[in-house]
Formats: sequence, structure tokens, C-alpha cells
Amino acid sequence: MEMSAHHQPTGTVKRKRWGGLRQQWKLLGLFEIDPQHEFYSLTCMMKDGLAAATQSSVDSAPTAELTDDDFTLQATQIHKDFTMETFAGPVFASLRGSLGMSEQEYQQSLCSENCYLQFISNSKSKADFFLNDKRFFLKTQNKREIKFLLANLKIYMEHLRKYPHSLLVKFLVHRIKIPHKRKKYFIVMQSVFYPDDRINAYDIKGCEVSRWTEPAPEGSQIIVVLKDLNFEGQFVTLRQRPWLLRQVEIDTHFLRRLHVLDYSLLLAHQPLHQDERHQSLSFATLIMRTKSELPDFRAQNRRLLPNLKNPLHVIDGPEQRYFIGIIDIFTVYSFKKRLEHFWKRLRHPGRSFSTVSPQTYSVRLCHWVQDHTK
Repeated sequence: MEMSAHHQPTGTVKRKRWGGLRQQWKLLGLFEIDPQHEFYSLTCMMKDGLAAATQSSVDSAPTAELTDDDFTLQATQIHKDFTMETFAGPVFASLRGSLGMSEQEYQQSLCSENCYLQFISNSKSKADFFLNDKRFFLKTQNKREIKFLLANLKIYMEHLRKYPHSLLVKFLVHRIKIPHKRKKYFIVMQSVFYPDDRINAYDIKGCEVSRWTEPAPEGSQIIVVLKDLNFEGQFVTLRQRPWLLRQVEIDTHFLRRLHVLDYSLLLAHQPLHQDERHQSLSFATLIMRTKSELPDFRAQNRRLLPNLKNPLHVIDGPEQRYFIGIIDIFTVYSFKKRLEHFWKRLRHPGRSFSTVSPQTYSVRLCHWVQDHTK
């Protein structure tokens, strides 16, 4: 009798664990998009559309080698109340495969039976939706940003092939059409902060104007992502500092070539448990081993910290685990941005701000990382 009291059916255990997780998330600024929510209808369409789109990838044989047509492919699926379009599907399927993720695993992450969760934070973004397991999230983008992204998709993929441990976040592009409503573009984006227990998160741009955020009051439901000035006095302590400095330099130089600015270095840290401090493997050693033993693209993305769920964005230091990624890579230094630069120079003389030339932005962010690591 005592034995049976400790063995609940697997489904019951999973439901209890899931219920506990969702209750915990609600306290962290994640709110369920239930039938009364203003975004309920939209997110149901997104989920149904993504389920069908990913099923096409599940049913198709993986592409052995990408062609030029794969980068311009636009697949349309018509549903009862909406139309879903997927851009460059084989390319992004190839990218997921290179990260060691099966299409079934990706579909399960996107399309489980539970409602999506809305992320409420101090971000300027108008609509962010976390998925059920928080491994990916959906973020709306405007048409101009999506066109820029797709136009540069081939060189983006080439960069990831050349530098498989790049800090650039990976994504997938869709468009949803609802009759009599404006078309909505969105990306499915890898979450840098996964898993996100016990973390303090920062959005770093390497400047000072508007780069302080008031921390959330005790017990607040709002998740506050802190900024540059909040991080002052702290350091990222890593044995792998030379690698990190070099990778940030490589990635920001790539974005400079695309005339991109205003991207963010997402940074978070959490204390390592005592047992984890003795289990950390040398990140640099693993990179060298990966490159020498496993030459193909898929193999090069092998787990750097084998027991983690998000290994390409996680590095362990002596006492802290760091989550690091570069996001928001869609803002081009246009004529409008140049005017904004001159206006801010007049308004904030002698102070650093985000709207600067791509070259200045790249160099400045590299300097920030150099000054805040040891």
C-alpha cells in the first residue's frame, strides 16, 4: 500500500506538474490568453496555422542541400477563417535540424493543447506571445523588417554555417491573413532565457540615454528586463572570455555589413547550484573538440553544455550561469535614422545614445562587453 501511494499514473503526475508550472508563470508576468482575452482568436489562428505548417515539414523528407528557390519559397495554406503563409520553410527547417531539433519536437513546442501566454514586461514591443513551454516565442514584426530579413536570409545562413556558435538568435517567418483585417507578420524566435528559473535579465545596447529601468517592486507581476545602467558595477566572469569577446566582434561586424543598428545583447545570469559548479565542462575545449571531430554543420551545433536545454545561448562561469544572445537585428541605418541621430546629438550633447552609425554601434557594444567581463 505504501508503495502504490507514491506511484501516480504518469498522466496525473504530468498534469499536476504542468498545472504547478503554469501557476508559477502567472506570478512572473506571463498571463494566459484565455477565451476572454483580446488576443485569443488571433493566437488560436496562429496555433492552428503553425500546426499545419509544421506538419508539412514533418511529412516532407529533409532537404539534403538548399537551393536558391528554397530561399524565396512562399508556402500558403488556406484555413476556414484565415490564410497562413510560411516563408523559406526548407531553409528554416534546415536551420532547426542543424540545432539538433526534430520537426516533431518543434511542432510539439509550438502547438500543444494549452493556451498561449502573453508576456507583460517593460519592453517597447506592442505584442509578445510566449509559447507554452517558453522555448520559443512569437513576436510580431512589420512588413519592412520582414522584407529586410528575407532579403538577407542567405548571408545570414552562411554566417551561421561559418560560425555555428554565433550569438545571433534563430527564427522562422510567417504571415497570417484574416479577412477584412490587416496582414500580420510574425517570427517564431528562439528564447535566449530558457530555462528561466532564478535569472536576472538585461537588455544591453552599450549606451546611457534611456538605459535605466526601475526594478520591479517586490511581488509585482511585471517582469522587468533591466538595462545598461542597471548592470553597472557588475561583471560577467568567464574562463571563456576571449571566445566571448571574439564572437561578439564577429557577430556585430556581420550586422555592421548589413547596415544594422539598435540590436540588443540579451544577458542574464543565475547562480549555479553547488553540484553544477563541479560539473561544468570547458566551453573552449568543447568548441575545439566539436570542430575537429564533427565537420558538418549539424554536428558543429552539438550541445556545448550537454545537459542543458538551450546550450547555444548558455555559458557557465565559476559561480554563475550566463544566458547570452543578440536579438532585434532588423533596424537599418536609413535616412530617417540618420535624422534621428542628428536630433539626438543636439538633445543629448556629450551623452551616448542608441541611434548611431552601424560602425559606431558595433564598436561600442564590443567595448561594453570588454569592459564588463573578466
